[in-house]
Amino acid sequence: MPAGSSPKRERQYEHIRKSARDRGESASRAEEIAARTVNKERARSGESKTAGRTSTEDMSSGRRGGLRSGKGSQGPTYDQLYAEAKRRNIHGRSDMDKGRLKRALGK
Repeated sequence: MPAGSSPKRERQYEHIRKSARDRGESASRAEEIAARTVNKERARSGESKTAGRTSTEDMSSGRRGGLRSGKGSQGPTYDQLYAEAKRRNIHGRSDMDKGRLKRALGK
C-alpha cells in the first residue's frame, strides 16, 4: 500500500489479499491483485494524485468481480471447483474431472 493510505484502504487491501490467497493464488500474485484493485478504487474516488482514463471511466472493481464470479456460460472453472472441494475436504478430488467435481459439490 502507498504511504499515507487511509485505514479503510488498508483494510480493503488486506481483505482482497486474503481472499485471493483463499482462492489459491500465490502470495505475490495475491498482493499484486490487492494493490491493483485498491489503487484503482483510490483513483476512482480521487484519493490519488494521478489517475488513468480507464481507472476513472471503467466500471468499479466490485461490480466487475461480481460479473465474473463463475457465473459464465460454463459456470465455475475446474480450479475454482477443485479449490472448493479441497476446502470441504472431499476425498478423491484429485481424480475427478470438472463434471464429477460439480456433482460432488452439489452444483
